[in-house]
Amino acid sequence: MEDLNTLSQDHLAKARTDPHGRSAQLFLNDGPLRQTVIALTSGSALEEHNAPPAASVQVLQGQVRLSGESGNLDIAAGQVHAVPQERHAVTALADSVIILTTVTNTYPREA
Repeated sequence: MEDLNTLSQDHLAKARTDPHGRSAQLFLNDGPLRQTVIALTSGSALEEHNAPPAASVQVLQGQVRLSGESGNLDIAAGQVHAVPQERHAVTALADSVIILTTVTNTYPREA
């Protein structure tokens, strides 16, 4: 079992020394379910990328902006939001730690 407080602080410390201002770790990988802690320093970003089949962003610390074709959404500490099914980017508005939860298509389908 992961301690999210410790994981968050460790990765935020790593992000502060990383030239791109970010650090991440996949901490849960169960069939199609993935959970990743991502730390971003203020102003750093995850550049535009495709959305997985289903995903959410939960902000543990700070505030991030989710930007996509449908507009911008600011998500603050304590909030969770579904990731829209479109290309999107994530930018830290302050030093931030998020949990990205994704569901992939890796589960075998039953016949």
